[in-house]
Amino acid sequence: MGLADKAKNTAEDLKGKAKEATGDAKGDRELQAEGKADQSKASAKQAGENVKDVFKG
Repeated sequence: MGLADKAKNTAEDLKGKAKEATGDAKGDRELQAEGKADQSKASAKQAGENVKDVFKG
């Protein structure tokens, strides 16, 4: 399950980057903020996965 979770986190990060870039292009600060929030959330989840890996290994 760890690999699937990592893939989901990466996908969420990429989605956030796309939202942020779209917000930049359109001048939509709300969309930019949403993208940054998605990236932060994905980063936090990824950190949690890394901690799990440390304890498994």
